[in-house]
Amino acid sequence: MTKSYGVIVIGAGHAGVEAAAAAARLGVRTALVTMDRADLGQLSCNPAVGGLGKGHIVRELDALGGVMPRLADVAGISFRLLNRRKGPAVRGPRAQVDRALYRQASSRWLGETSIDLLIGEVRDLRIHQNRVTGLCFADGTIVDAERVILATGTFLGATLHIGDDVRRGGRAGGQAATALATQLRGLGLATSRLKTGTPPRLDGRTIDWSALEMQAPDPEPSFFSALTQAPAAPQICCGISRGFSTLIALGAYR
Repeated sequence: MTKSYGVIVIGAGHAGVEAAAAAARLGVRTALVTMDRADLGQLSCNPAVGGLGKGHIVRELDALGGVMPRLADVAGISFRLLNRRKGPAVRGPRAQVDRALYRQASSRWLGETSIDLLIGEVRDLRIHQNRVTGLCFADGTIVDAERVILATGTFLGATLHIGDDVRRGGRAGGQAATALATQLRGLGLATSRLKTGTPPRLDGRTIDWSALEMQAPDPEPSFFSALTQAPAAPQICCGISRGFSTLIALGAYR
């Protein structure tokens, strides 16, 4: 069975969601492809949005009608404006984000759109006369498209390094997009892997919070979206550990 779309976006991370949303806003029949439905809105690495420099980008997305600013505001559990004592040009909004709430907000957003979510591994792109005309899934399903957007991130030809252990995978428990990477290289396209790193997850019940410096969220949050009026989730304090140079957002609720 062959389906047909105006735009197909491969990868349902931040970039893929924004690309699919932009296409759908233009009235194009759009599909978003991911290997696992749970990957939609998955914050793989540091569960935070914004910061110095990056916070400006998220607000620019909001000005362009983007999705991330609204999702981050819904899932934000500790909002802070960095560099508050300096000029407005160098201030950076940042939020620690609850990963489960972000996934839930992403699913709600998708349900409110006309975008189809297709689950499966893309085996290869269909090419006719040097033009991409669709894609083929690993199970043989063929989907036609006028345009295909790749937003595979770290999954394209991905390798996981866990200590001395090296294995294929886009993230822990997720498979790599190996076949698609092989095809792209066979077409003479240069490919390389993005580097990312995941900090250790700590059980808050095992932490001596009294030994940490507690950092409260801003009493007047600086949101990413101009449409947000108030936090949707309870705001919590963060514990700062200088020894590990990390910010632990598992503190007591304010």
